[in-house]
Amino acid sequence: MARAWQRMLSGRRLDLLDPTPVDIEIEDIAHGLAFVARWNGQTLGDYAYSVAEHSLLVEELYGRMYPKAPVKWRLAALLHDAPEYVIGDMISPVKAAVGPGYEALDERLTAAIHIRFGLPAAIPKTIKAQIKRADKVSAYMEAVQIAGFTESEAAKLFGKPKPDILDGLNIDLRPPVEVRHAFTARHAALMSTL
Repeated sequence: MARAWQRMLSGRRLDLLDPTPVDIEIEDIAHGLAFVARWNGQTLGDYAYSVAEHSLLVEELYGRMYPKAPVKWRLAALLHDAPEYVIGDMISPVKAAVGPGYEALDERLTAAIHIRFGLPAAIPKTIKAQIKRADKVSAYMEAVQIAGFTESEAAKLFGKPKPDILDGLNIDLRPPVEVRHAFTARHAALMSTL
């Protein structure tokens, strides 16, 4: 039988088919996500735009869009792509081609990650939809600022966000080590207020 686990830098051994919360560490998530490139690496700049950087942006946007949301849902927004620390980031057309197997794996990992950090295994659909809206705003920003899309192209694909939500936000690419530290620091800040 083929190996279905991965050794993490923390020393944990994560079973991909049956992940448990005990085998999940935020440092592993932050490290992995800081090295996973969004947009298949097809972005401008000297550094890849990582899933960790994207996750920080989505959490910030979620907070702007839903300022009265409880901290636990901001944490869920930060962790919305956390499974990608082991399964990588696939663009939506590839996910669709891979089919339901990818989605099932993503759901198992998400449940274990959520439980590890005190969230429900499955977050309410309304909250998931809110996070998805923040994710689409992030995708619009990324498309226009670093992925070479025109504003009209990005608006067709992701919708045009309200200007006040984007006020003062810019994507500044950073080295993976900086993004990793920023991700773990934001996670710690959110966890301390739960």
